[in-house]
Amino acid sequence: MTAPSATSAPDAAPPAKPSLLGLTRGELADALRGLDLPEREIRMRVNQLWNWIYFHGVRDFDAMLNVSKVLRARLADRFTLARPEVVSEQVSTDGTRKWLIRMPPVDARDKGVEIECVYIPEADRGTLCVSSQVGCTLTCTFCHTGTQKLVRNLTTQEIVAQLVVAREKLGDFPGLTPPDDGIVPSGEGVRAVSNVVFMGMGEPLYNLDNVCDALAIMSDGDGLSLSKRRITVSTSGVVPQIGELGARSGAMLAISLHAVRDDLRDKLVPLNKKYDIAELLQACRDYPGASNARRITFEYVMLKGVNDSDADARELVRLLKGIPAKINLIPFNPWPGAPYECSDWGRIEKFSDIVFNAGYASPVRTPRGRDILAACGQLKSETEKLRARARLAAE
Repeated sequence: MTAPSATSAPDAAPPAKPSLLGLTRGELADALRGLDLPEREIRMRVNQLWNWIYFHGVRDFDAMLNVSKVLRARLADRFTLARPEVVSEQVSTDGTRKWLIRMPPVDARDKGVEIECVYIPEADRGTLCVSSQVGCTLTCTFCHTGTQKLVRNLTTQEIVAQLVVAREKLGDFPGLTPPDDGIVPSGEGVRAVSNVVFMGMGEPLYNLDNVCDALAIMSDGDGLSLSKRRITVSTSGVVPQIGELGARSGAMLAISLHAVRDDLRDKLVPLNKKYDIAELLQACRDYPGASNARRITFEYVMLKGVNDSDADARELVRLLKGIPAKINLIPFNPWPGAPYECSDWGRIEKFSDIVFNAGYASPVRTPRGRDILAACGQLKSETEKLRARARLAAE
């Protein structure tokens, strides 16, 4: 898990006209009621707006050709379709893209926040890693961005906006052109963003209501239309909310495990002191819809001499018995002064072989975007460091 910060101007104020982008169907209906539309007309108008906003990705009400000019004018008078500002875009040598996105203030007390999301292209898919909080409370010791303080939860609109911004940047809405660097998957029937993972800043299950609403918008077949089997929510182990996530969203589940003993996991993932490994794995066994076709992913960062022994691998296999699972082995992404080192490649391969021979898929996640600090555990850290240096220089 990872984290962001409040960095807008101190006198920033909420926009005079709110954006409809990121609203649920119910919220769009309420917005139309505010225009005094007849109740019998609202459902039809919601369907029209939904299609234009989420399927076509339009930025202007005038583009909504099957909506009357009078209603378009009324909508434009009260609302916008504004997106958050993309402050910067970085492209890695491996094609990974990282966007620093500035969200406008949500109320008079909010100064506006910045978050990062990352796009990872592969031959057969494109995965967008989105953030769910501004900051993080979990202080996992192997995660650099987890050292940033929690500012607030992201709203449903702010979560959905990350996907919309990515689709625009990648030419993934009708009529748009993908970047010409040849790295983004494209072609007939191919979507640049085919998968979404909640593995960015924050702990998604500490923002469950907004995450579930965002999942419903992302998976709605008349709009953004992502398959629920292609949306994965990763948690460090907020046990009471795991079952609720499955029941409410139908999303795929990933667990940041990283250790097979409570004493070690207490250090790596302090949340383990509240919900230990046994409780966490029981919640996984009970996860709604878990099956061999909908396996739970267990993320395991490889730390040299810490959690990477043959005994650790065998214990991992024992712990996961009876759970439809795959194990994602993640080479540790170091930073200056990090308390850990990445396991040697030979050690990672041996660990993977033990798990694989026990019948579990155990892919080793290829580090992506390290040169732009977009790899696992690195989000927002360099941005914060550069800003801190600039502040010191100005004093």
